[in-house]
Amino acid sequence: MTSVVIAAHNEANVIGSCLDALAAQRFSGPVDIVVSANGCTDDTAAVAARAGVTVVDRAEAGKAAALNAGDRAATGFPRIYLDADIVVPPHGLATLEARFDVLPRPLAVVPRRRVDTAGRPWPVRAYFSINALHPAFRTGLFGRGMIALSEAGRARFDDFPMLIADDLFLDSRFTAAEKAEVSDVEVVVEAPRTTRDLVHRLVRVRRGNAQLRAAAAAGQVDLPVRPADRWAWLRDVVVREPRRAPAAIPYLVITIVAALLARRPVKAGDGWGRDDSTRGPSAAEGTST
Repeated sequence: MTSVVIAAHNEANVIGSCLDALAAQRFSGPVDIVVSANGCTDDTAAVAARAGVTVVDRAEAGKAAALNAGDRAATGFPRIYLDADIVVPPHGLATLEARFDVLPRPLAVVPRRRVDTAGRPWPVRAYFSINALHPAFRTGLFGRGMIALSEAGRARFDDFPMLIADDLFLDSRFTAAEKAEVSDVEVVVEAPRTTRDLVHRLVRVRRGNAQLRAAAAAGQVDLPVRPADRWAWLRDVVVREPRRAPAAIPYLVITIVAALLARRPVKAGDGWGRDDSTRGPSAAEGTST
């Protein structure tokens, strides 16, 4: 039995489409779906309950704790961690699960991602025209909103640490040879709606990554964290494709602004680390192929 764990905080606008897509999977075996609602002030838990899935409803907000609570309720493997705003294509679960049986057998599997920038302002489109080709996304588990672990892969750790960067934490648990991207499965990741929203998202990502790296350096987390390669976007993207040079200016400005803002003290309530601009009433219209 495959288990899907969805940590959900105020996701009523999008989780219905996510669960509908899971219910429509072309999958031969049973699928155990757990929605770990946490700190919700909307109808996330009620929407999930109406879909007939297991719901864990926690009063406290916090993604790591929600993932741990969902893990305790889940029963099967592979174990798939899915963001509530991701719509999995009909063949997605079966194709990801099948990859675990292909030699060399990976411990962690992710789909290919496509960032939807339709209707976004030019700086956002320019940023992702470079970010989408960043080499880190060829070997990393992050940035897709969907990560599948085999039973052996999940055994690599006990609980998710109480940190923001859960995807970087998972990525750092496995070597490149133990990870695989399945190009036959594509998930659509919604780009932030405005440049300001993009900066805010990057600030949260940077803070989460810095927090994890600091915890690893202090011995609080026992793992080698992937180091940041600050110039890969230029060396491996722009230099190789000079036609992308005009996009380098907004990319660099946005990156520098986010880096500077990430150094500021964290305000109360900033711990969830997600972009609310893509979770409005119209956000559920995303598609996957």
